[in-house]
Amino acid sequence: MRFYDLKQKEVINICTCRSLGCVSDLDFDCKTGCILALVIPGPGKFCWFLGREYEYVIPWKCIVQVGADIILVEVNEEEVRRKCV
Repeated sequence: MRFYDLKQKEVINICTCRSLGCVSDLDFDCKTGCILALVIPGPGKFCWFLGREYEYVIPWKCIVQVGADIILVEVNEEEVRRKCV
């Protein structure tokens, strides 16, 4: 699977049955080349114009299933939220 294919999939949290959005970036280990986490942008501050307050960083171990259209994850949204710089 290519990164482009991951970006087309919607990420759903199975704990809350809520859509977190689509993958925008990956965190990976440069030495091993393994993917460590998926990065999903959070909601916009004001009409999507003023940037974002936070993003979700979903550890790879929290991915339950990767389907044709969606990625199912099991996470506590407060724990995976990272403030945008």
